[in-house]
Amino acid sequence: MSSEPANGRWTEEADASEIIGPDISTLVTEDGAPVDNVYSERQMRLLVEPLYAGWGGPPPDEDGNPRSFFAAANVGVFAVAKNNPLVPDVLVSVDVAPPVNVHDKEHRSYFVWEYGKVPDVVIEVVSNKQGGELTDRKRGYAKMRVPVYVVWDPERLVADDELTVFELAGSVYRRSEHSVVESLALELYPWSGSFEGVDARWLRWRDRRAEWLLTGAERARAEHARAERLAAKLRAMGIDPDAQ
Repeated sequence: MSSEPANGRWTEEADASEIIGPDISTLVTEDGAPVDNVYSERQMRLLVEPLYAGWGGPPPDEDGNPRSFFAAANVGVFAVAKNNPLVPDVLVSVDVAPPVNVHDKEHRSYFVWEYGKVPDVVIEVVSNKQGGELTDRKRGYAKMRVPVYVVWDPERLVADDELTVFELAGSVYRRSEHSVVESLALELYPWSGSFEGVDARWLRWRDRRAEWLLTGAERARAEHARAERLAAKLRAMGIDPDAQ
């Protein structure tokens, strides 16, 4: 007789390919609570949007095939149906794809049994001293076996450093001396600048060449600037770039 799997149950005459997921009909996947402040909301988008705005994705697999990824902000992660979720400010998971129908109950949150794995990295943005980023939440993500846990604390409300990166070692997190997320081939790095009219200290992604992953707006401005430079060169050569 087949034994019952951890996150589901076997059908009556089934093998391992016929697992039915747990009953999620009574789970609360969202409570409507607002994001806590303007900075946090922008910081979350600054970490998610550039990944979709032009990043080529995680490194290819061993056969050279491209790999998919899924990134989201403020979405609950359910490891098992009977437990309340943890809701990271940002999560990124490779080798998974966004759900086709986001309105289906089983796609409204990050259910580990649906995606087949935990996120590769979760990021928490500290906005007060009551979030438990270095206590309860840290233990919770370690229990889920999330490989990389990042705490961004620009005001140093709970940590001595603004950026703290933990890597899973067995069942506990050990502080990492670097901020590279190997599964993404990306690094998290502090940046001072203006994002959507707000001047602040931000956490951003950059690639192995230490180049920032640009937002869609930054990418558009860069393309416009390149076009303007090209047009100026053509004019200097006596060529009208606007001529048909």
